[in-house]
Amino acid sequence: MNPQLNLLPKSAWKPDDRPLLITGPCSAETPAQFRATLEQLAPLRPDAVRAGIWKPRTRPNNFEGVGKEALSWAVELAAEQDLPLMVEVASGKHVDEALQAGVKMLWIGARTTVNPFMVQEIADAVQGTSVPMLVKNPVNPDLELWIGAIERLNKAGITQLGAIHRGFSGYEKSIFRNHPNWEIPIEMKRLLPELLLICDPSHISGNSLLVPDLAQIAIDLDFDGLMIETHFDPQNAWSDAKQQITPQELKALMAGLIYRREQTDDVVFNAKLEELRSQIDEVDARLIEILRERLLLASEVGRVKNQNDITILQPRRWSEIFNSRLEKAAQSEIDSHFMTRLLHLLHQESINTQVKMFKEARDTVKKDA
Repeated sequence: MNPQLNLLPKSAWKPDDRPLLITGPCSAETPAQFRATLEQLAPLRPDAVRAGIWKPRTRPNNFEGVGKEALSWAVELAAEQDLPLMVEVASGKHVDEALQAGVKMLWIGARTTVNPFMVQEIADAVQGTSVPMLVKNPVNPDLELWIGAIERLNKAGITQLGAIHRGFSGYEKSIFRNHPNWEIPIEMKRLLPELLLICDPSHISGNSLLVPDLAQIAIDLDFDGLMIETHFDPQNAWSDAKQQITPQELKALMAGLIYRREQTDDVVFNAKLEELRSQIDEVDARLIEILRERLLLASEVGRVKNQNDITILQPRRWSEIFNSRLEKAAQSEIDSHFMTRLLHLLHQESINTQVKMFKEARDTVKKDA
């Protein structure tokens, strides 16, 4: 069942069709640092400025944010530039302190989203307020956990609510700090089309050089906005120095973005698109039939194995299949990462089919005994 949310329209966040822009330093370090950054950001008129007041770190003895004492001067400096301040909260206490200081917007970070107890504590703290809130995806690729955090806040009465895609941890080597796993926010968009969805290319990349390309991908995928970390002097930032860009670089990034529309009235284009989509439909129908045929063969392989007491997993055969299919895919110029994922999915489904068959055979023997 699709989740049901009571949300204000996206126009509550965005007064026009342009993407929402939230930007500012990873951390509010000092009044001088925050002022210098905001003064350079002000001409861009972002929809909100972000700043870490409390910073959850993996290990102790790293900079964990200035803390509560930074709230007063961060709020004051943002107000001087007529920019609403947004901060991350990880507890009910953070919520109380931030709202009392005059913070206009809140977000929940990835390390907090993973913990329903803390999300509920935050939801209880914002009960009765109308503070706009965003929820970052959990550290691991768990869409249900992400949606659950959003539902908890919505049940507490928060109706100006959105999600931030900041990438996911993974064991595979990658050029990214956090794997984009675009299919997960895309599924979120399918399930909750009315939910504001923005992208955080800074935390996905972990590298300022990759931020512009990731921002463009997000816009191409019809995200509603961007959260980008900016610092007037990134090289000397107290946290996440490698992924922050300067306000001047942000200006160039925003100016260089290509904005696209979802539909057009161009008759020739629409006719060509419909023709291509019809061809894809035909190919998909053949693919489904081929997949059915493959699964039936896997089931027959399982039956033969079971009759002869042969193990389900055959490592040598699997290695042979994997390498030969990957080589053939490369010859057809099919992306190796895509083919690897597909082969793993097919192999796992074959295993699932055979595990089920073996169990049914055992149950039959027990019943007949």
